[in-house]
Amino acid sequence: MSTEQSQTPLALDDLTVLDLTDEKGQYMGKLMGDLGATVIKVEPPGGDAARRIGPFAGDKETPERSLFWWHYNSSKLGVTLDISRPEGRELLKRMVVKADVVLESFQPGYLDRLGIGYKVLSAVNPSLIMTSLTGFGQTGPYRDYLTSDLISLAMGGPMASSGYSTEDVPDAPPIRGTGNQGYHTGSHWGLIGTLAALAWRDGTGEGQHVDASLHEALACTTEAAMPQYLYAKRAPMRQTGRHHGQTPTPRTQWHTGDGRLVCAFNVPRSVASWNSLTDWMAEHGVGQELRTDPKYRQAFLAGARATPEIDAVWRGMGDLIRKLPMEEAYRGGQQRGYPWGAIRSPDENVNDPHFRARGFFVQVEHPEEGRSYTYPSAPAIMSLTRYGIRHRAPRIGEHNEQVYSALLGLTAQEVARLRHEKVV
Repeated sequence: MSTEQSQTPLALDDLTVLDLTDEKGQYMGKLMGDLGATVIKVEPPGGDAARRIGPFAGDKETPERSLFWWHYNSSKLGVTLDISRPEGRELLKRMVVKADVVLESFQPGYLDRLGIGYKVLSAVNPSLIMTSLTGFGQTGPYRDYLTSDLISLAMGGPMASSGYSTEDVPDAPPIRGTGNQGYHTGSHWGLIGTLAALAWRDGTGEGQHVDASLHEALACTTEAAMPQYLYAKRAPMRQTGRHHGQTPTPRTQWHTGDGRLVCAFNVPRSVASWNSLTDWMAEHGVGQELRTDPKYRQAFLAGARATPEIDAVWRGMGDLIRKLPMEEAYRGGQQRGYPWGAIRSPDENVNDPHFRARGFFVQVEHPEEGRSYTYPSAPAIMSLTRYGIRHRAPRIGEHNEQVYSALLGLTAQEVARLRHEKVV
């Protein structure tokens, strides 16, 4: 990091956050840490269960080399604390006095049973924001149900809209999107609630409890599926590689001449677009009938969706794409004003010149290994404040002395005793 970058202010650098989440909610703390908050990841002695989620750097399956842990806990400090023990709970309360936000994702009622639920902690610190991200929320008939990323996508609704159309795969089942989309969605909504509560506190001085539910976060991100059912009483059909719909829509994925795939079907319905598309087809010897019979042009300009004429237009477009390498197909579409894109693999994205030009991928130092690793960083560039990974994820108990001494005033001897007694 350059001197100029290190002197750029951070948007949340006045906040102290205690992160008690499991894998459901660790993304909330990461985002706050990347935005400048002092985020202290509190994990049990011996390490958080998320450290056992692979894959592992160098295929060495140890708690310190989980790539899952590295990604979701960058920009955080790390302490160990056994909150199931009375002395551990008292230490947590002392930390809460100094904190602005507590993030947690335990089953509803668990912290209350330990005597460190929101009611108790808010009495210790009335301005505290406590955000609880759970599968189904703190109330309601499902509150005690267990969840996972898969279950959140299934019960929340998005999974019913994802998968192959029956024209491609008869009796096709729903398919879950990978990459922890359910946890990401819930964490985003939990963070939005947290930031809104902080804004309220800035004006009133009052803290509050933010009750975030994966079930509701996923249900409100099903695009048109919910309103379509509410008002038309019709469930949308799954369609391969494109949005669900009440009626079939044109294909979006097409094989290219080099065996790759592009997403391409949107072409602005204008005379200029029609001419550019059919001229491009003519260059490669396809779509001759589209140029000679005016009914295809008329259907295209009229914005028709599911007609034989429009189907013929999209087939001609697919014939064109099969003549071209992937790069030429998607870039040629973009040059002509069509929102087409290549279906990229991770290695292609890491080496993508656009990501490089915007500094999206960064090198994060791992001093104990004497090297750095490539990470995806901030998805936004802020003109006045810095946003991005500040340092790698903490090792087990790495900041015990630093945090317990600076935040609570404990001596090195007291921290050593707590470690010996397995409180930290």
